[in-house]
Amino acid sequence: MKLDEHNISQAQLKKWSKLDDAKTRREEGIFLAEGVKVVEELLASDWEVNALLIMPDKIKYWEKLPFGSVNKFPVYQLNRAQWQKIGQDREPEGIMAVVRAKKLSSLSEAISRTTGNFLILHEINNPRNLGALMRSTHWFGFSGIILSANSADYTNPKAVRASMGSLFHLTIVPEVDLSTALPEIKKSFLLIGSHIRKGLLPHAAQKRTALLLGNESHGLPEELLKATDEQWSIAGSGKADSLSLPQAAAIMMYECTKK
Repeated sequence: MKLDEHNISQAQLKKWSKLDDAKTRREEGIFLAEGVKVVEELLASDWEVNALLIMPDKIKYWEKLPFGSVNKFPVYQLNRAQWQKIGQDREPEGIMAVVRAKKLSSLSEAISRTTGNFLILHEINNPRNLGALMRSTHWFGFSGIILSANSADYTNPKAVRASMGSLFHLTIVPEVDLSTALPEIKKSFLLIGSHIRKGLLPHAAQKRTALLLGNESHGLPEELLKATDEQWSIAGSGKADSLSLPQAAAIMMYECTKK
């Protein structure tokens, strides 16, 4: 499909180049989503696209994307120098979207409207880890992610890119005070906490499961672990200090899918 392309203005480029800042993303209510797979998943979702940005000389990567009615949003062409001011990839695929952030669900709304499992993350401050966790959450059929306060912003460009577009198929509830939220969550879910050294081996769990994980450096604080129904720990036979957080999460989420 031939796109009706426009030249980008300096004002637009300057505005979008500031979207690597979380405060600016919140104020503007938009964020960037870069890469062929990311944009493909975005277009297949119900998220709103404000604009599509392309590099014409990279058309071989993105020309077969299902753009549908491109009249819904403007399309701007950028040269490499312009792209480097806003893009994340060292060697870009030449397609990026400006996405309108969704109105966020409250925790009670998210819990009440889903029958699936949830991943709960405490102070995950690495955006690439968060993106990888969003991807695994989508892969294993979890409904969404509950993020504690002091966590990375899920609209961070690095998190969006690492999610490979899975973000656009999940319910995300950020900035949750887990100390007060966990008792409410336990009313609807079996609450499982992860522990690096002790606990049960991961095993098949009941369908409504909430899996709670801490950050890679410190794990979960004791007060949150005490609130869980079960604690899981992954046994290893090698000499590595630990698994990465995304690896451990994937193993535990896989067990949660078993009946």
